[in-house]
Amino acid sequence: MKPINIVKSVVTPLNRKNVDTDQIISKEFLKRIERTGFGQYVFYHWRFDQNGNTIEDFVLNQPKYKGSNILVAHENFGCGSSREHAPWAILDYGFNVVVAPSFADIFHNNCFKNGILPIKLGVSEIEELLSKGEQTTLEAEVHLQDQTLTADDKVYHFEIDPYYKEMLLNGWDEISLTFKYENYIKEFEEKRVQFN
Repeated sequence: MKPINIVKSVVTPLNRKNVDTDQIISKEFLKRIERTGFGQYVFYHWRFDQNGNTIEDFVLNQPKYKGSNILVAHENFGCGSSREHAPWAILDYGFNVVVAPSFADIFHNNCFKNGILPIKLGVSEIEELLSKGEQTTLEAEVHLQDQTLTADDKVYHFEIDPYYKEMLLNGWDEISLTFKYENYIKEFEEKRVQFN
């Protein structure tokens, strides 16, 4: 995983509640075994009509949000099935940060395991960001070390579990974290009683 600390970007305001994982990445696109390549299908049925034509007024199709790395949405983001493809698709599309008042637990944990920073803010703070993001081109800066999101000269503080913060700052997933303790594991195995 790539380390995350500072993310500067235009905010993409996805003004919807209860965005489920099937809306993030629909089941017919779950045929790949790699983690990459899902970004082209993220929010597919909101981005394209049944003939594959672009739905112009959907927020991701608006030019001012192109290349955005920060997605802001309403509560219960990532609900539904536990598919890990949902954070894969979001990350592959280019979002490193998702901001919402609440997340489904499995999706929230999968974000950390795949290098996405999920930020929880209050409903009123989210509504403020969504409103500004819809009215203007809202630039924001997320600073993980300081646990702040700054937008339009306002600083929003967020909480994060220290364990996940360290993993994201260092770009560690659970496998690379295990390798960090490789010498301790070898030392333990050498001391174990051998049975022949």
